[in-house]
Amino acid sequence: MIVTSAVRHAAAGTAALLFVLPVPAAVAATDAVGEPTPPSRQYVDPARLDRQGTQVQPLPGAPRVPSVSALSWVVADASSGEVLAARNAHRRLPPASTLKALFALTALPHHDPSERHTVADAELTGIGAGSSLVGVKEGYTYKVSDLWNGVFLSSGNDAVHVLAAMNGGWDSMIRQMQEKARSLGARDTHVVSPDGYDAPEQVSSAYDLALFGRTGLQDPEFTRYCSTPYANFPAGSWSYGIANTNRLLTGADGVARYPGLLGIKNGYTSNAGNTLISAAKRGDRTLVVSVMNPQDGGGLAVYEEARSLLDWGFEAAGRVRPVGSLIPARTKTAAEPAARAVTVAGADRGAPAAGPARAAAGPPAAGTVEEDEAPSAGLPLALVASAFAAAIALWAWRRRTAQRG
Repeated sequence: MIVTSAVRHAAAGTAALLFVLPVPAAVAATDAVGEPTPPSRQYVDPARLDRQGTQVQPLPGAPRVPSVSALSWVVADASSGEVLAARNAHRRLPPASTLKALFALTALPHHDPSERHTVADAELTGIGAGSSLVGVKEGYTYKVSDLWNGVFLSSGNDAVHVLAAMNGGWDSMIRQMQEKARSLGARDTHVVSPDGYDAPEQVSSAYDLALFGRTGLQDPEFTRYCSTPYANFPAGSWSYGIANTNRLLTGADGVARYPGLLGIKNGYTSNAGNTLISAAKRGDRTLVVSVMNPQDGGGLAVYEEARSLLDWGFEAAGRVRPVGSLIPARTKTAAEPAARAVTVAGADRGAPAAGPARAAAGPPAAGTVEEDEAPSAGLPLALVASAFAAAIALWAWRRRTAQRG
């Protein structure tokens, strides 16, 4: 009888607590039931583009990669960033005026195209001998859009010098371009002269140039300038016509125009040879190709080799596995908050603490519950035990009171 009464009191208190408390064990069990299997991802060896020679992974029916003489080249899908094929993608070579693509990515956002600027004499000093020029003159006033036409169409180093002066000066521009390259994941590029003029230790790679081209195509203003075949350049009270030096865009010098070409940037110096970043759209697919320093075929070979690689890329789309990506793997930066440290039972005895170490190990297994995702099961169980003990104590107190009465 005594036991029955005590149990009755304990059961009543326990039931009341259980009625209002959540049952975390059920949450964990629900997570474990019907956990979807993550979709399999196509593995791309991140080190493959570091290898020498031609890298391609053909599927049945894939066309043969064309034989070209360039020291390095890349063919990539501009939308996905997938590299379809490449040769010596990270070989560091002089970029010539293709480096102006990085200059544009860095400086374009800082001034409105309609802004007007009067050129000072100091802004035209230091231009390398033999540089390509659009004809910028001291004391003349130009719209920013005119100067960018001079950069993209005529590859004018004079226009680059003026725009660099407007963006903090030559040395500042070098630092800004270097920072921009690193922020994009372009690790092969070392900027010494923002206009691409030959300078000791100035290098880039076919990978980085393709990356600059793909990034530029995401900016309508960049795309408009790089795909413009002809424009008028002001000269005081009159203007004169300028033509884009990219022959695949204009069809000049016997080079046939490439259908759907979006331009981007070509270059040449005696040290770099011919270099080219090109992009073309066919249907719903856009490809970007970079070609550095063809060894055969003369000065126009760079265009024909780019043509062959573009043709191959459109035909091979869907018939090759990617050999890399122009979207580098995301890495943690110092600016990002550190993972929250979580105290773990036993940590003071040398057990590993949660946080960064666990993050490195990957997501939790299916059915597990991470910290702070659900209330701890230990709390309600402790309360139930406390309620049971309180009920027993209450019963004993009432029994003693009754006896005294």
